[in-house]
Amino acid sequence: FCLSRGLGDVYKRQTREVTGSKFLITTKGGKRILLDCGMYQGKGLETDELNRNLGFDPKEIDFLILSHAHIDHSGLVPYIYKLGFRGSIISTSATRSLCQYMLIDSAFIQESDTSRYNKKAIQQRLQTASPLYTEEDARKCMGLFITSEFNHKFYINDNIAVCFYTTGHMLGAACTYLEIKENGKITRIAYTGDIGRQHSYLLPTPENFPQCDYLITESTYGSRIHEPEEDAQNLLLQTVYNTCVEKRGKLIIPSFAVGRCQEILYVLNQLYNEHKLPSIKVFVDSPLAINATGVFLAHTEYLNDNVRRTMLYDDDPFSFNNVTYIRDVEKSKALNKYRKPCIIISASGMLEAGRVKHHVANNIMKPQNTILMVGYCSPTTLGARIQEKGLRHISIFGNQIAVRADIKSIEAFSGHGDYREMIKYLRCQDPDKIKNIFLVHGEYQTQLQYKQHLQESGFRNIIIPEVKDKYVLQEQEAVRI
Repeated sequence: FCLSRGLGDVYKRQTREVTGSKFLITTKGGKRILLDCGMYQGKGLETDELNRNLGFDPKEIDFLILSHAHIDHSGLVPYIYKLGFRGSIISTSATRSLCQYMLIDSAFIQESDTSRYNKKAIQQRLQTASPLYTEEDARKCMGLFITSEFNHKFYINDNIAVCFYTTGHMLGAACTYLEIKENGKITRIAYTGDIGRQHSYLLPTPENFPQCDYLITESTYGSRIHEPEEDAQNLLLQTVYNTCVEKRGKLIIPSFAVGRCQEILYVLNQLYNEHKLPSIKVFVDSPLAINATGVFLAHTEYLNDNVRRTMLYDDDPFSFNNVTYIRDVEKSKALNKYRKPCIIISASGMLEAGRVKHHVANNIMKPQNTILMVGYCSPTTLGARIQEKGLRHISIFGNQIAVRADIKSIEAFSGHGDYREMIKYLRCQDPDKIKNIFLVHGEYQTQLQYKQHLQESGFRNIIIPEVKDKYVLQEQEAVRI
């Protein structure tokens, strides 16, 4: 069988980056297994074309296996459903529960953005656009999900078994471990998806997985070392005091609605319980984050022991007296007129869409405010551009806005392990028994550095594939065709 990145030739230069993950395995028997079906994000006008040109026919896919629910890994599921995919989608139950909200939210954003664009296009006599998919597509594709839990071998047919092992990246996130039997021989393929931290506020430590023959693994922070996790709480508290107490300003935290938002809320809740948090309002301005928090509370079996111990005396570790959850659009807009010091947590984490983009646009020109980035941002996104040193102006919604607010970041809140943490996770494998390692989901220069770190740790036969590269997985090692 062969392994290929399922995208079109014209986008070859786009492969070595974060977002848009999807990998296609074809067996000798003709079964097609798609690992993840992620949406490209943050590439401006290129993004739509990248997402529409899949490089494979969705109707020919038999199984889609999702590592986790983040949109850069699941966001095109309704799109391939719209184009005729009717195979089975296999995931953990938490991933399914999160996708139920996240995919509908993604559709809503697309339909809203398209509607606004088309109004301007009609006025300017330009060609109108259509969303990749609708909320109806997102709802209908949920009927294809089949769930399997961690450490349970699930046979998707007589010759193919899948087992999930927790990676600690987000609720329900899993390493996909495939066993494919052909001609009496079993080939074992592990796809890590995104690898979490060795120590997380919410999630368990990434779990060992059995020896594989071929490994597909991420490389997001393959050249970086995070601050110690224990520093994150102190850095957050310092930023709150500096912004809200000393400067009497607003602290805007762009956050992924799922995972990062709950982690920030958990830390703030701990500070509140310890009487360390100043008495200020905390606004969670994201309907998706609110829904996702409900999923976290419904799936406490996926959380770590520290959180479950906290819940023995605090039944909601993601909320406290000063927290206000906002669903209504008008109440969100009203935050622009709120003059008291406060914290606003809102999506999206890369500042590419959502309510937080408006909050940043309305607050970045005021020196008493702070914009605090707490996760990875692809280099082309607004979230990355806003962190450029010496930045004096930035374009948001087509308007040039002066940058006078403090721009800070705390990488220790990242849901991705750094290169030391990822290598520690991969040490459950015997490097001599892995025929090939495929580095994916990372910027190319980062992948090159991570490859070197892996080699220094004893791993060999490392490939950094390009888009639509195909490899036949043979007895000794993969052969590119």
